[in-house]
Amino acid sequence: MPLPEGFLQELKMRNDITEVASSYMNLARRGRNMVGLCPFHGEKTPSFNIYTENGSFYCFGCGVGGDIITFIMKIENLDYIDAVKFLAQRAGMEMPENTFDDSMSQLRKRIYEANRQAARFFHKQLYSPIGEKGLSYFHSRELADTTIKHFGLGYADSDRFSLCNHLKSLGFKNSEIVAANLAFQSKRSNSIYDRFNDRVMFPIIDLRGNVIAFGGRILTDEKPKYLNTSDTPVFKKSANLFSLNNAKNTGSRTLILCEGYMDVIAVNQAGIQNAVATLGTALTSEQALLMKRYADEVIICYDADEAGQKATQRAIELLRNAGLSIKVISIPQGKDPDEFLRGKGDKGGQAFRNVIERSGNDIEYRLSKAKSKFNMEASEDKVSYLNEAVKILATLDNAVEQEVYASKLSAEIGVSKEAVMQQLKKQVSKRYKEKRTKEFRGIQSRLNGRDDKVNTDRYQKPRVTAAEEALIAYIIKHPDRISYVNSKLSDDKFQTAFNKKLYIYIRDRIKEGKDPLTTVSGDFTTEEAAKIYQIANSYSTQIATDKSMQEYIDVINDEFLKYKTKDAGNASMEDIQERLRRLKDNHQ
Repeated sequence: MPLPEGFLQELKMRNDITEVASSYMNLARRGRNMVGLCPFHGEKTPSFNIYTENGSFYCFGCGVGGDIITFIMKIENLDYIDAVKFLAQRAGMEMPENTFDDSMSQLRKRIYEANRQAARFFHKQLYSPIGEKGLSYFHSRELADTTIKHFGLGYADSDRFSLCNHLKSLGFKNSEIVAANLAFQSKRSNSIYDRFNDRVMFPIIDLRGNVIAFGGRILTDEKPKYLNTSDTPVFKKSANLFSLNNAKNTGSRTLILCEGYMDVIAVNQAGIQNAVATLGTALTSEQALLMKRYADEVIICYDADEAGQKATQRAIELLRNAGLSIKVISIPQGKDPDEFLRGKGDKGGQAFRNVIERSGNDIEYRLSKAKSKFNMEASEDKVSYLNEAVKILATLDNAVEQEVYASKLSAEIGVSKEAVMQQLKKQVSKRYKEKRTKEFRGIQSRLNGRDDKVNTDRYQKPRVTAAEEALIAYIIKHPDRISYVNSKLSDDKFQTAFNKKLYIYIRDRIKEGKDPLTTVSGDFTTEEAAKIYQIANSYSTQIATDKSMQEYIDVINDEFLKYKTKDAGNASMEDIQERLRRLKDNHQ
């Protein structure tokens, strides 16, 4: 059974969307609405709108939208029921009993518990005779036992059934263990076997303290060196960071982005606790936005090898798009943080802090890398360096910064500042035009419906789609007019499948005396919910009068008649006469 209407209405009333969203992002008032930089994609101009009138949001940049429940689902990576529970707890409300399907919520709960028990099992194994070589490995990396315990490090032995047998002895079902990605299902039988074996284990903990996944490092030369939990109902590797649960509590608005688990742990052991790492993948835009919630500045600390430098370049772009300030650490002798800190004893932390203090920002780093490719004694190489350097400076949004770096570049290569600025202005203009063209194409694509994944009929039927959406928005705002609309328009006249489904859904809810939108986030997918709130809010300035409503009805009826009579040979006389009558009426 669905959640009670009254409960959901009270839940939304007690969890004001502006107040809740403000705890995750900065908002500013624009008329009756609130706007801010979208927390779900990187942007520099606010396109995230909160509509205070109906408690919804929509981002015109990435197309994410919905109500307060959808917002929590997206930003906390929760399913519908868990998001409702989250908001209920926040508002001090009790969840209704036995009135809703919480099977996914219960599965997530079991996965959390299975992961917690697995972490305890691995840690216990590490300090048993079975885990001797795992413990020796950590000690060889100069990790103290206090550090090992703080991070809950462990060991998965070579027996491919030990964890499965342990979890089953605690009452876990095979399906739950497999759903947690702690085991694989045998193709030959119903038995399951451990995913991790003969590896030292790194638990991955979310911001609420739940063990959500594991990383495992092999102790031999076998591949892969690291094995990580695949995505599960509680874990998405592209949207989480190792040790962010520790870093967020330091009080610092700076994060150190490392390449691997051991780097983060070594930095922490040296007394610097604001370090994080990605989870076996390159940095993603989701992770960059996650860091933006807890930091204003990110210090990139990747390896000095070619792969590390490429990863640094990619990270700079993603972090800049997320609105973060960036510095790049250059560790002496090309070492990684773990190597650098090992053997320095009590001085390790201070030595690493000194490296941080000497680090330059991302522009200085990129200019240095560009310069290293050229022979600065050769005139043609100076010109090539200048051309590459101005492309880098053109990425700066601040004109003062551009001037400062142009002056440095001028002195560095012996070219007048005016010449540098002239080249820079050309490059800035070029980038601006490319950006505007890209934005225009994106807007054009959204308007013509070519990329509409929810209403796939939009591109082929733009006129009737617009009329259908405007009418739906009208009845959402004026539910008292549904009887009139229903008398003038049957639902079979809707030509786009999604709008027809939505119209019937809203019509039936209004007839039952219910608010049109209260249960949208539970009854539709997140993509569909976003579309519904886009419709509800985008047409709000165009639907004030009954005359507009009548025009939308006329367009829908007229387009339906066109559709019915396009093959005149198969049309009934009644269809043809009705079509002629409507054409006559429209031209009077």
